[in-house]
Amino acid sequence: MKILFAASEAVPFCKTGGLADVAGSLPQALAASGDEVEVIVPLYQRVADGWKNEMTFVRNIEVPLGWRRVYCGLFRLEKDGVIWYFVDNEYYFKRDALYGHYDDGERFGFFSRAIVALLPSLEFMPEVIHCNDWQTALVPIYLKDECVRWPGVRGIKTVFTIHNVEYQGRYGKETLEDLFGLAPGWFADGTIAMDGDVNLLKGALMVCDAITAVSPTYAQELRHAFFAHGMQSVIERNAGKLHGVLNGIDMERYDPSKGTGIQHKFSAKNMAGKAKNKAWLQEQMHLTADPDVPIIGIVSRLVSHKGLDLIGQVFDQMMDLNCQFVVLGSGDWNYEQFFEQKRKQYDGRMGLYRGYNENLANAIYAGADLLLMPSKSEPCGLAQMIAMRYGTVPIVRETGGLKDTVHPYEAWCGAGNGFTFADYNSGDMLYVIRQAVDLYYNNPTAFKKLRKTGMAEDFSWANSANSYHEIYKSICG
Repeated sequence: MKILFAASEAVPFCKTGGLADVAGSLPQALAASGDEVEVIVPLYQRVADGWKNEMTFVRNIEVPLGWRRVYCGLFRLEKDGVIWYFVDNEYYFKRDALYGHYDDGERFGFFSRAIVALLPSLEFMPEVIHCNDWQTALVPIYLKDECVRWPGVRGIKTVFTIHNVEYQGRYGKETLEDLFGLAPGWFADGTIAMDGDVNLLKGALMVCDAITAVSPTYAQELRHAFFAHGMQSVIERNAGKLHGVLNGIDMERYDPSKGTGIQHKFSAKNMAGKAKNKAWLQEQMHLTADPDVPIIGIVSRLVSHKGLDLIGQVFDQMMDLNCQFVVLGSGDWNYEQFFEQKRKQYDGRMGLYRGYNENLANAIYAGADLLLMPSKSEPCGLAQMIAMRYGTVPIVRETGGLKDTVHPYEAWCGAGNGFTFADYNSGDMLYVIRQAVDLYYNNPTAFKKLRKTGMAEDFSWANSANSYHEIYKSICG
């Protein structure tokens, strides 16, 4: 099949979150299974700085956006069996940060409109356009808008993936015509209207041909108000086209035996390198050098839905378990300050890096013994899969993709690949942390087996690609 994958970020070109990993890996897996795949992303400044010399210029056009006609350039690059296209407009994309600007609605309205306008300039007319999150939510709507005048796009089907329903692209009613160039009827009939505002995510869910969520459990959770951020009625109305497809990880990139991005290679058969990575992590994070004490790691945005309130409530009790603790991330000021204070209080036992560092993140995955993810909600989560790949045992709350990938350890038979708790409760979290630390100290044979069980899990993108391929086939008849 001919697939165009539209995303606002993608590895290895630019990344702020899990969407970039999906956009960087799923198209390759689809191409490996025989599909023709193209990916289209914005040409941000950081992308141009690192990759423009390898790109070829295709053409430039003017894109209509409301009352404006805006320059749009198109560049092309072929990599790993996938054709990559980059949409150029320096006014919108030559900026330090990918998101968080006052005109993000206009920027990604332009990007979505450009995707449709550039279709004749691509190598093929796609059978399916796969859109991701609110930044590309206007693509299905613009396609529907154009098909009454442009017969060539009438057969194109659209898939829309929800990576995080919290981010919806919500703007005032007055933006409909002036900013996005849509007729009043799109708002009047309720397609794109929600609570008196323009809601781009709702519009995409209403008009696309298939909706996917990034894990089976998250797909079911979206039907409940606690997880849906006001979108539950829209999800329920479109439940017939909703699918849950678990994200994967790049098994080659996160292969400890190849040592990519980590200090020392190791494997399930020879774990000596794991201990060396632990020692290196202790050195980098200014922890006391001790090969026998367990390290609990966190690699996360420091925001409330990651479950950090639970950690704050029982942090001192956790440290009473004779463990070390490392945190990598940035986010809300109150969480950053909490961990900074604890770093000072537990000097030599607590390490903190405020920000994101890919090499240090990999060092935590490879060097820690346990990875803690007590999320209030977690659509999929990749950290727990990467951690298991590196022999680090996850401790997670049973939500979203965490529930789909981490199965509780059962001491009586040795089943499971991690530790889990169901209720959003600090006492329950502390209980399973105690279980994990107790197993580490008092039953090292069982703990080593648990490590190896996680390392043997298959989280490859091939499984996800097969599921998506079936969805594409079903909507194309």
